[in-house]
Amino acid sequence: MCRIAGAPRTLLPLLAALLQASVEASGEIALCKTGFPEDVYSAVLPKDVHEGQPLLNVKFSNCNRKRRVQYESSEPADFKVDEDGTVYAVRSFPLSAEQAKFLIYAQDEETQEKWQVAVNLSLEPALAEEPLKEPHEIEEIVFPRQLAKHSGALQRQKRDWVIPPINLPENSRGPFPQELVRIRSDRDKNLSLRYSVTGPGADQPPTGIFIINPISGQLSVTKPLDRELIARFHLRAHAVDINGNQVENPIDIVINVIDMNDNRPEFLHQVWNGSVPEGSKPGTYVMTVTAIDADDPNALNGMLRYRILSQAPSTPSPNMFTINNETGDIITVAAGLDREEAQKVQQYTLIIQATDMEGNPTYGLSNTATAVITVTDVNDNPPEFTAMTFYGEVPENRVDVIVANLTVTDKDQPHTPAWNAAYRISGGDPTGRFAIMTDPNSNDGLVTVVKPIDFETNRMFVLTVAAENQVPLAKGIQHPPQSTATVSVTVIDVNENPYFAPNPKIIRQEEGLHAGTMLTTLTAQDPDRYMQQSIRYTKLSDPANWLKIDPVNGQITTIAVLDRESPNVKNNIYNATFLASDNGIPPMSGTGTLQIYLLDINDNAPQVLPQEAETCETPEPNSINITALDYDIDPNAGPFAFDLPLSPVTIKRNWTITRLNGDFAQLNLKIKFLEAGIYEVPIIITDSGNPPKSNISILRVKVCQCDSNGDCTDVDRIVGAGLGTGAIIAILLCIIILLILVLMFVVWMKRRDKERQAKQLLIDPEDDVRDNILKYDEEGGGEEDQDYDLSQLQQPDTVEPDAIKSVGIRRLDERPVHAEPQYPVRSAAPHPGDIGDFINEGLKAADNDPTAPPYDSLLVFDYEGSGSTAGSLSSLNSSSSGGDQDYDYLNDWGPRFKKLADMYGGGDD
Repeated sequence: MCRIAGAPRTLLPLLAALLQASVEASGEIALCKTGFPEDVYSAVLPKDVHEGQPLLNVKFSNCNRKRRVQYESSEPADFKVDEDGTVYAVRSFPLSAEQAKFLIYAQDEETQEKWQVAVNLSLEPALAEEPLKEPHEIEEIVFPRQLAKHSGALQRQKRDWVIPPINLPENSRGPFPQELVRIRSDRDKNLSLRYSVTGPGADQPPTGIFIINPISGQLSVTKPLDRELIARFHLRAHAVDINGNQVENPIDIVINVIDMNDNRPEFLHQVWNGSVPEGSKPGTYVMTVTAIDADDPNALNGMLRYRILSQAPSTPSPNMFTINNETGDIITVAAGLDREEAQKVQQYTLIIQATDMEGNPTYGLSNTATAVITVTDVNDNPPEFTAMTFYGEVPENRVDVIVANLTVTDKDQPHTPAWNAAYRISGGDPTGRFAIMTDPNSNDGLVTVVKPIDFETNRMFVLTVAAENQVPLAKGIQHPPQSTATVSVTVIDVNENPYFAPNPKIIRQEEGLHAGTMLTTLTAQDPDRYMQQSIRYTKLSDPANWLKIDPVNGQITTIAVLDRESPNVKNNIYNATFLASDNGIPPMSGTGTLQIYLLDINDNAPQVLPQEAETCETPEPNSINITALDYDIDPNAGPFAFDLPLSPVTIKRNWTITRLNGDFAQLNLKIKFLEAGIYEVPIIITDSGNPPKSNISILRVKVCQCDSNGDCTDVDRIVGAGLGTGAIIAILLCIIILLILVLMFVVWMKRRDKERQAKQLLIDPEDDVRDNILKYDEEGGGEEDQDYDLSQLQQPDTVEPDAIKSVGIRRLDERPVHAEPQYPVRSAAPHPGDIGDFINEGLKAADNDPTAPPYDSLLVFDYEGSGSTAGSLSSLNSSSSGGDQDYDYLNDWGPRFKKLADMYGGGDD
């Protein structure tokens, strides 16, 4: 580190700048002394000085005179001075222990006047105490002696040394490995030691940068270092014996990487955008550009300085802006930023350069960026009308129409708040009938009508209009007279609609008014006072067709009786609408409404409500509550009087009516029992009108059988429950249709049975056929003409054996293929008991046979032939007539013969 009179080297430029500023700020040229402000400049430097390394900075004061000074060194082979006073080394060399002294000369190129100053360079104190070494001699670091016991007591020994840091320049070219220092223990004379180093850069990432010879203790670096990656390494050196036992305390070794100017400044953005309002004064801040340098910011390698290389365009001045060389702030230095004037600039492009080494152009590294500065518009030009007077016209009673188009000019930037015009009516419109809107594209003012204008009241308007901007004018700018104009608006007369006043017109009239009565007169007015026009009247709406109007004078007359109870009357008011038309061009019309408030008269008799009711056959447990329906209103309605007529006499004999209050009464049975049915009960109801109005109203009462709760239980209760006639008819039709469908199904089933019998007279024994009729051939004239062998019924064993039957089932009308057996003819009819025994035995056998068909299956017998050898069944009778025969014993045969017993038994029936 360099020192100037004990101060850090980095303060040198700052102290010089402050000194220069203090001298310039004094303003007294007489007190300013041209030349070097110091007699001697001193600097403290490290031992090794590198080529191009800045050493110190000398300042020359020319007292605000434009002098061109040239610097020289008394030791030009070792030191040179730049134009800004920076002293740097010409070559790399080690400083000797003695102080290096030389002179700096400054000479005016024009006057050849010459000044000089002395420079003293000295080594840093820490390094000055070290003994001088040969250039190629390697520094040796000795481990400090450890504490040891002697004669049982501790001996005081020297404290551990503080090892000075090792400074190693970055980007060294080698050769590698490059020896740095030798580590040695004074105990290596007696012991065989091994040396090692640990820490980042040695055995920790990044590993292998530093290595040590374990025998000699020589520490070396294996490759170039980069300060921007790691600026300092902290290693620890260890000494152990051959057994690995520690013989010395570890010592810390710090290696500082000396920065080299190997990084150019880099701007954060390649293009910087800024803006400045037009007309800004010198010294106005515009923007800040920033660059960074990866080198040490506390050294010259990382100290940046900014400057403007170029400005485009260069009008009106080539130096419109300046930049703070340390902060990068860009400010204005000249006036004339006006974007509206001819040949003025709306945008500037600056090339900015950043240089390290405090801006040294010889040794510093540079980079550039672009700054684009836009001159923003301010409202320094007011809008001006293109004419002093504008004209327009509008028909009366029209709104939202454009009357006039106002045009203005504005030199500010289009479509900005400084250019957008805002119009204001300052006079001539006290009632606010006009408004001005701004066209966003053309910036014109559109005068529109927002309230209707009556020609008969105002024929012309003269408006005073002012134009302004959305933002106020810049300070010091005034509105010229051209920012105000007048607008002359002419109103055009048009044919207007006639109108009725008042509308609607309300009159009060009693209902029942006869036809031909004049009610009132509707008169329409024409607002066009300056037009000679006539008005005619017509009827527009008359729902009940009660009225007519005279087309000339507007008299309204009735043509029918007014009825308040009409459905066209709402809330006692009848509305009729009429039309009034003039004969203008074009003809216009207006409507008016007549509202007739109808007063009620007692013209409606009351009626019983409800008209149908139901009750039980006995007075208890219910009764019928009734009221009255009257289309009139108070005082021509309730309270009502309820009574029963004297005839027919059955009314008062069967019924009684009791008035509950003015609106309700109760009807009850007077007798203890009345047969179920529908009865019409006449009821006399009288209202409270003046005069009162009476009416006999019929109440249909359904008397029905009731349960304990008083509800009807018979079928006819459906009527009483509220079913209408249509619902009852629908139910009956459904029932009839259902019965027809059932009948058709039965007929279809019978026809199907006949067809099946015709196709297959023998029925499958497995079919479940019940109650079928076995139809045999016709027997001729009667039973007495036939001979039947009833012995076949008594002796079933004589029937044809099963062995001779054909396999399968035959039809009933099929003739057997074998010879018919000859049955003996019995002379006497068998006893009925034999038939019963035969049938019972067959039934019992069938019931006990598990393979037999069901009990009600048809038992099919063989074909009997064309004739029977048995005698006639009529021989069962004791006489030709069966009237004397007692067939009651058939009941003993079981339920299967009950029908036969009913047919032949039971007496004369």
